[in-house]
Amino acid sequence: MRLWRQLFRVGLAASRGTPGGRLRFRALVTAAAALGVASVAVFTAVATFEGREQRDTARGPMVADSRDKAALLWRETNDAFGSSPHALIYLEPLTKDAPLPPGLDRWPEPGEVFMSPRLAEAAKEHGSLDRYGTYAGTISPEGLRSRSERIAYLRSATAPEDLDDKVWLPVRGFGVYFPALNPDTYRRTLSGTAGTLAVLLVVPALAFVVVAARVGSTTRDRRSQLVNALGASWSHRAVINVGEALVPCTVGTGLALIPAGFLLAANVRIPFTGYVLSAADMRQTWPLLAGLLVVSWLVSVITVVGLHRVQRSAESTRPGASSARLPKWRLMVCGAGVAGIVGSQYLTERAQVPVFLTGTVVMWAMLPTVVAMLSVKAGRKIAESGYRAGNAGKLVAGRWTVAHPGVLVRLSVVFVIGIGLISHIQVWNSRFGDTAAAARAITDRVGDTLLTVTSSTLTDSTVQELSQRLPAGARLLSADGNLSEERARLDLTGSCADLKALGLPCATTRKQVNPTADPRLDELAGPYQGNLTVRAVDRVGVPGANGMLVVVTDEPGQQAAVEKAAYGVHPGINVEPPGEGWVIGALQKSNVNTWLSLFGGTGLAMLLGAGLVAAAAEFVRIRTSLAPLSVLSGNTRVFRTVSWWFLTLPLLGTTVIATAVTNWHSLFFVVSLREGQFSWPVLAAAASFFAAAAIGVGMLAARSARRAAPLWQPQAD
Repeated sequence: MRLWRQLFRVGLAASRGTPGGRLRFRALVTAAAALGVASVAVFTAVATFEGREQRDTARGPMVADSRDKAALLWRETNDAFGSSPHALIYLEPLTKDAPLPPGLDRWPEPGEVFMSPRLAEAAKEHGSLDRYGTYAGTISPEGLRSRSERIAYLRSATAPEDLDDKVWLPVRGFGVYFPALNPDTYRRTLSGTAGTLAVLLVVPALAFVVVAARVGSTTRDRRSQLVNALGASWSHRAVINVGEALVPCTVGTGLALIPAGFLLAANVRIPFTGYVLSAADMRQTWPLLAGLLVVSWLVSVITVVGLHRVQRSAESTRPGASSARLPKWRLMVCGAGVAGIVGSQYLTERAQVPVFLTGTVVMWAMLPTVVAMLSVKAGRKIAESGYRAGNAGKLVAGRWTVAHPGVLVRLSVVFVIGIGLISHIQVWNSRFGDTAAAARAITDRVGDTLLTVTSSTLTDSTVQELSQRLPAGARLLSADGNLSEERARLDLTGSCADLKALGLPCATTRKQVNPTADPRLDELAGPYQGNLTVRAVDRVGVPGANGMLVVVTDEPGQQAAVEKAAYGVHPGINVEPPGEGWVIGALQKSNVNTWLSLFGGTGLAMLLGAGLVAAAAEFVRIRTSLAPLSVLSGNTRVFRTVSWWFLTLPLLGTTVIATAVTNWHSLFFVVSLREGQFSWPVLAAAASFFAAAAIGVGMLAARSARRAAPLWQPQAD
């Protein structure tokens, strides 16, 4: 134990007293903090999903066997403010002691509505706070899946006539999971979210830790050679390395407690997404946070220990650092990752995505080693060429490339994963964004001057009452459609005055109109192959099973008034512009882009941090190693030559290889899923950025060595 304590103190002293020690210390702190932040993100996802599931279960209606055993009646429908949908829950108590749903402290009176805070904000923004009746207050957080949820509980102003209809559920209480209650348009799962975080955050953070663990490796390798020559075992070297990594890894992991503290202390709105995280959910699962941070700290320390190996040569008694040769098994693992990507399309639908993502992670993790192997082969030829030509710069650069392939691996990680990450975020975004753009184009052409009104329980009396409540200048039509390819047709009926006002003929028999004088009606008839017929009637009645009511206004901005009139005469009615459901679904898909960009941007920032650390460490080594060459060569041009052949050229080759692999991988992904688009300009921009970075790294390294050359002095080492 005395020896181990002494070795541990040696490691502590080495962390702050060796050449390049400050850079290594800061690199380990930053990398450990990045991995800690990734762990906090995983914890946040788990805590959020657990809290959502608990509240979903607490508020789920327990359906009674019959109305006689029910305490209340329940009916759910949907509506939207703009492109954001929300749920409307109609409640009708049947007994005096009917239980309240979580989040309400009293029953809404007839004609009253309780809204979630986020829905109330949206209603105020659209001037529709009274759309469903008198606003009575907000639903408390315990009744909401999340603080960003949009939901409302309300009662009709008059007792509905269809209480016995099948659309009303008899409910005896609350407390079961009810998946139909305000379901997400595109349901997110914990496994899917955790997988996304693993690919976009955890993998870049681990890459950062690996790069930081090898910063300042020259000094540590020399120290390991010394203790190895003195008879140190692997455990002795591990104790030194633990002492060296303990403080920076602890400080870095501790920095991750800062965002974690904010999450535990108060509700936090995630930037760009608008999603509000519940502090109560975080506090409920704080042991998981502690466990993940401990694991994060252990991974950081173990990585430092595991990546520092010393091998003895069987043919020599001289101590030697770990072999400069890169292990060939990494090449085989990279091939296995490619095989997983290609073979995923032949698996079952459930296994395709996990195998594809696993193969992707494995391929990108091992590809920097493959690139470095190619650079080593090129380095031998560069050294031979420099020797034959008498070019000292090429000779040194080629031999450095062969002797230090780990440097190229660490720098290539940023280039390879960075290019792949940027391109794949674009591909995922195109899966959602293009659909949303097409959907939005339809609503932009129609605007809010043409609205469809649908409900399965309309009656002639409610239709007549609706026509009387519509704002001035609004016209009510009835539409019945047939979408079959052979007989696709939309039949419109309305009063003669309304038809003439819209430029349609007033005929008592069906008359084909194609095209119409109103482009809004042409847009309405688009799904029916443009086939539109009109007929004049005295009174507009209930449309058929596949039909709808159509409200046309002269001026925009009257949608709120139309919706208020509709909800005032009939609960559960649906009012929307043509295709709004498609728009909402497409834009809900598009919202996923924001999350992907947030996670991907954070992961890319971690990779750039790893690249800066690796480049800075190489500048420190080059500055001290190249400085004596100015004495031997008599000029400083040798610095530019070495930097070009040792850093810039291999990194440019890495950029070319990463671009080619990303091109294949992205196109394979698009073809396999049959959706999304691959953007050549995005890939070209990413490749250009990293190519410029490769040139910049070489120039800065040469400049650093040139500035250090005049200060160099011979040392007895």
